[in-house]
Amino acid sequence: MNAAQSPAASACTLLPALSTDAAELALLHAACFDDAWQADLIGRVLGSPGGFGILARLRQETVGLILCRSAAGEGEVLTLCVAAASRRRGIGRALLRGAVETALRRGLTSLFLEVAENNAAARALYAHLGFEPVGRRSGYYRNGLGIAVDALTLRCNLRFGTGKAISDSSS
Repeated sequence: MNAAQSPAASACTLLPALSTDAAELALLHAACFDDAWQADLIGRVLGSPGGFGILARLRQETVGLILCRSAAGEGEVLTLCVAAASRRRGIGRALLRGAVETALRRGLTSLFLEVAENNAAARALYAHLGFEPVGRRSGYYRNGLGIAVDALTLRCNLRFGTGKAISDSSS
């Protein structure tokens, strides 16, 4: 399916991820990452007091996921993934905006995440939504060949940066 034929994020339904979705979400995560999370870990995150997640469904198929946790007024995006066939359609952006909105409803003041330094597409998405670099973790990730890749720690200030993160409807 080419970009002209592919459904956009507007065709997706965003739903709260529940611990009962963990097995399905683990399959999606495994399709997206070499170091995939198991269903029990996803279920524990979603079942924890500060855990929350959002999934994207397209025609009854789960095509995207964001998992987060919060503590002491701050949140962290633990993982964000979109099925390969559904990428570059705005689904990741919609999931991240949903996480920001959830964080705001929970009274969080900032949202953090780590991204591989060499993941240009993800870095562009995060920058567009108001995330800024605040640190680096040397060798944090390993690529499929076992080569270490640095992670950038990014932060979005929800108290002052929400206008860009939530209301940017130009994209």
